[in-house]
Amino acid sequence: MFSKILVANRGEIAVRIIRACKEMGVATVAVYSQADKNDLHVALADQSYCIGGAEASESYLNEKQIISAAILAGAQAIHPGYGFLSENAHFARLCRKNGLVFIGPDPESMERLSDKAALKELIRNTGLTVIPGTKAVATVEEAKTEAEQIGYPVMLKACAGGGGRGIRLIRGQEDLEEAYLQATGEALSAFGDGSLYLEKYIFPARHVELQVLADEQGRVVCLGDRDCSLQRRNQKLIEETPSPAINDAQRKEIIALATEAVKKIGYVGAGTLEFLVDKAGGFWFMEMNVRLQVEHSVTEMLTGIDLVKWQIRIAAGIPLNFTQEEVRMKGSAIECRINAVSCGTLGMLHIPGGPSVRFDTHLMAGTVVSPYYDSLLGKLVVFAKTREETLRKMRASLCELVIEGIPTNIEEQLRIVEDDRFTTGNYDLTFMGNR
Repeated sequence: MFSKILVANRGEIAVRIIRACKEMGVATVAVYSQADKNDLHVALADQSYCIGGAEASESYLNEKQIISAAILAGAQAIHPGYGFLSENAHFARLCRKNGLVFIGPDPESMERLSDKAALKELIRNTGLTVIPGTKAVATVEEAKTEAEQIGYPVMLKACAGGGGRGIRLIRGQEDLEEAYLQATGEALSAFGDGSLYLEKYIFPARHVELQVLADEQGRVVCLGDRDCSLQRRNQKLIEETPSPAINDAQRKEIIALATEAVKKIGYVGAGTLEFLVDKAGGFWFMEMNVRLQVEHSVTEMLTGIDLVKWQIRIAAGIPLNFTQEEVRMKGSAIECRINAVSCGTLGMLHIPGGPSVRFDTHLMAGTVVSPYYDSLLGKLVVFAKTREETLRKMRASLCELVIEGIPTNIEEQLRIVEDDRFTTGNYDLTFMGNR
């Protein structure tokens, strides 16, 4: 096991990783930008280093500065969290070159699996049904030709995408050229890779994902499904597990297929397979995220399994010590993402409590929300034995959560969980007016 880990991230996920390390008896090193010098993750870590200016390109994406800080601090491993460098094969290879363990998949796996168009070709041979689509399309004209063959409407997506960036819905050829230019520019800015691919638009549909853990010894365990259909402009707002749209037979079948697929592609680490589920209950594979997801907390609440700790153990070569049959998937858990809607400075903070209520956050008195980073302030997660109880607990917790000085989406989240479409579980990707 590692004795010291550098956390190459900020905000709530950096705090989450540091807390997991403390519980494991592992020392931590924080890195921070000039804008984050007073943030909670800096205060909680055993050591901390400023690695650059407020812009992410100067700090949290500055590979050389992060590696230098890890070497200077005497860390053996680097945990990238999510976003930033978490799916960057070059950074993972740089870690290896400098004798550091990257807590995540190896760079070869990342390169093989991060190209979402190429990954679909791999998945086709595993038994999962893949959404019809293309490999990377090099030009607008090639995209037009491929779109005609697939049939409109189609989705235009970034090959290196994530977080809803570089995605456009194309209803007809007249929309394609402008959307292509917008999406490739957005993808290039967000990921340093402007390549795009096309896939068939499945409608109406729900967005359901499966969380897996895979160790170096070849064991793969699925920790159930998450319904992530509550989205605005491809950005998730609420996640719940298990999905109210899937019955036990469907769940058992897709878990078996997914775990076998992960074994066949030789993946190691924490990963998420994402699907669209059509109105007939068919699962269409979209992509695989080779990192920790923002919404991992809701799975932890349902199963009682700490995903961050298992990421660290797997990276240290420790095998999983539980089987698929031992994974607890009874009850219901819901997560609401609490986002800032504009910048501000935190005044009063009151966090709801009680059994099975959790708020993952980096907020503390005086925290400044700047324009440089993601708007996520925290994740409110609740668990109960039934979905009805969980809904009541989430409403009560949202009403109790107080964040003063920073405008948030708390009231909007409360409206959503009180909406009949959500309370009955009868919702899909169109809930927030998407598509």
